[in-house]
Formats: sequence, structure tokens, C-alpha cells
Amino acid sequence: MIKKGAVMTVTPYRAGRTILALMLSLSFAGCATTGVNTQAEVPPMHSIDKVRDQRFADVADPWEGFNRRMYRFNYYFDKYLFLPVVNSYEFITPTYLQERVSSFYNNIGEVKNLTNSLFQLKGVESAETLGRFVTNSTVGLGGLFDPATKFGLERHDEDFGKTLGYWGSGTGPYLVLPVFGPSSLRDAGGLAVDTGITYGIYMAIDPFSDVNNGYLFDYGITALDVIDTRHQLSFRYYESGYPFEYYMVRFFYHEKREIESGKRKPLPAD
Repeated sequence: MIKKGAVMTVTPYRAGRTILALMLSLSFAGCATTGVNTQAEVPPMHSIDKVRDQRFADVADPWEGFNRRMYRFNYYFDKYLFLPVVNSYEFITPTYLQERVSSFYNNIGEVKNLTNSLFQLKGVESAETLGRFVTNSTVGLGGLFDPATKFGLERHDEDFGKTLGYWGSGTGPYLVLPVFGPSSLRDAGGLAVDTGITYGIYMAIDPFSDVNNGYLFDYGITALDVIDTRHQLSFRYYESGYPFEYYMVRFFYHEKREIESGKRKPLPAD
């Protein structure tokens, strides 16, 4: 089911070498019986022209034809490749171990959060993020546990797309990326920057650089990262049962990013 505001997107710091790593991980797809939903896509029952006055229609989407085709591609990719791998991982991996893996990669993500908090000149947020990373990397045994949250250190999810928004950049046209999902022209550029920074840091400290066939370890770590990212997302394409799902996902993504970049206040609760 779609949770309010949830969209299918892979976080920017996890973008490097994901496609190749995912291809390597697809061999696990047949390891276990999976629970992939095979419900057919819900066909549009009405024209968007009938609801032009609704807010969800008010998002710049000049590339709608391309975006719709990419949205459909992501649906089939998710259904027949990505989710079978993720479901196999969940089937063969104990829940406790899944939680440790998620905590480990979330802790690595604090590096991206810290750099972008600094780019946005957010001193208090940067200090909290640094505190989280140091605490979880030490007391939390390399990020396997999250004592920082118990200590009151709040997590601040940041990326370069938000940084661009913070400094006044508009979102630009809506854009659906292959595999990564809903995005915008600004956020796609931010994704590239975050990927470059993360890749550069990793290459500088690559622990497997002196190991024979160390690249295999690198691919394995990246593949597990990608699988864990999808594992943590509850979104499933075309399970809303709503004929305007494409427009609603577009709207929620746009609103979420506008709120996160400070350009719009959250909608009042009913």
C-alpha cells in the first residue's frame, strides 16, 4: 500500500555503481518463494482534464510522456527483478540481522547528511549529525546499533537537491528516473553531486584496495546497500487502487521536496 507522502526513490548517497551491483544480486531471485504482488496496473478511468482545478495537477511536467513510460518501466523492473531479490533477502535473512544491516547503512548515510548540513550553514544540525555518526560508529559498534537516537540526537536527512533548494534553486520540471523513481531536474543534479562525493570518499578509504579481487567485495557491499534501501521502502507501484496514481505520486513528491527545502509550509492537518 502507499503510505501518505511515500514515493519510490533510492537515496542519493546510495547511487554509485547500483545498477551493476543490482545485476549481480539478481541471481538470488530464485532462492526462495517470494510474495510479489502480481496485481495488474490500474488503468486511468478519467482524463486529467476533468480535474485540472485540483492541486495534484499543478506540477510542472513538460516531459509527461517520457515520465509515464519510465514510471511503467520502473513498475515492471520493481515487480519482476527488484522485489524478487528483496523478498528473497528478507526470506533468508533473520529480522534481527536485517535491522543491523539497515542501521549500518543508515549510519554511513550520515556522511551525506553532514556534508549537506554544512553546505546549508546549519550549525546545530551539523553538530547533531556529527554527534550521531561518532556515537553510532563507536558506541553503536560501527553503526550496527543506533544509541544516538536514544541519546536524543535527531537524524536530519539531507541531500544536495535540498541544498540547491536552500540556496534558492527552483525544482525544475518533474522527472522520473529509471530505477530511482520520482525526481526533478534539480534533484537529479543533486543526486549526481552526492554520488560523486560519496564515491570519492569511498575510493579514498577503500578498505579492500589491497585485497585480491577486492572489487568483488565492493560490489557485494554496494549490492547489499541497494537491496537494503528498497527493503526499507514500503511503496509498491500500482497497489493504491487509485486511477490517478501517477499524478498523486508526482504531487506528493513535489510537495514533500518543497516542504523540505523550506519553500512551502506543511499542509494543515484535518
